[in-house]
Amino acid sequence: MRIDAYTHFIPEKFFAKLVESGHTDIGKRVREIPCIHDLEARRKVVDQFDDYAQILSYPMPPLELLAKGDQIEEYAKLVNDGFAEICTKYPDYFPGWVAQAPLAAPDAGVREVTRALKNGALGVQIYTNIAGKPLDDPAFEPFFAAMNKLNKPIWMHPARAANFPDYLSEKKSKYEIWWTFGWSYETAAAMARLVFSRILDKYPNLKIITHHFGGIVPMLEGRIGPGWDQLGARTSDEDLSIVLKSLKKRPLDYFKHSFYADTAVFGGVPATHAGLAFYDLDKVVFASDCPFDPEKGTMYTRETLRIIEEIDMPRADKEKIWHGNLEAITGVKFPT
Repeated sequence: MRIDAYTHFIPEKFFAKLVESGHTDIGKRVREIPCIHDLEARRKVVDQFDDYAQILSYPMPPLELLAKGDQIEEYAKLVNDGFAEICTKYPDYFPGWVAQAPLAAPDAGVREVTRALKNGALGVQIYTNIAGKPLDDPAFEPFFAAMNKLNKPIWMHPARAANFPDYLSEKKSKYEIWWTFGWSYETAAAMARLVFSRILDKYPNLKIITHHFGGIVPMLEGRIGPGWDQLGARTSDEDLSIVLKSLKKRPLDYFKHSFYADTAVFGGVPATHAGLAFYDLDKVVFASDCPFDPEKGTMYTRETLRIIEEIDMPRADKEKIWHGNLEAITGVKFPT
């Protein structure tokens, strides 16, 4: 069985809230993709592939941009309860779901995360920035402390938007550069903040699945390795060598061995091979990013399945990618 670990859906009740919000850009995009909110349309997508099932997670926009305080927790409950209902009704199609973690809630989402995991969630999803704040902001430490104790995986989704300009002289990113290149950069930046802030050292049980094979990380092994072995050599206003010495491992070792990554690279053959060459085999999970493709649900899934099937590796290793690694980090055995 091929278990697609990172696919996106919006439960019916919350989709109504999202439409009411009037959120632009990605909000506009999801309204144009029926199978991201229409359950019957989505089941038809899954039916097109043999031995295939999907794990459901919420897409964009982040709840932190739609609500604040206690309301964001209520929004998360609406999403999470919707997923639980769908997966209970159609377990053969959707054998698991990922809870939405409301990190901007007063308790950094700990209460809702704990409730959702008890209600059957495989893990929780967060974003690479929380309404513009980095993940190593002290406000979010209770969340990481809780996830370290709960020992369940974290799905990490990029969240950069057009309001992050590409140049200081401009007010917004043009030509959707914020998405095409920006998401891959921001994923890597979030990983780096978790490393250098020593969150990964402080909470060694964290299991973080980075979307899109960790963005630009696999192609930058030389910079992350020998380059960051010289951390501080390019900085004169602070002594970053202190940070380097405080880490328990070489920076490159965190990126290669401490993070998980999924195969959702939009049908990119070179990116798939780079990701598999960079990460440990037991850190890679199959995912397609369904349904955000030109065919509105099938292209990325079809191409990702094809690319992995065509890779020359032992069948047992492919089974780890298809479902075994996800089973290992979630503690859940999926039907075959």
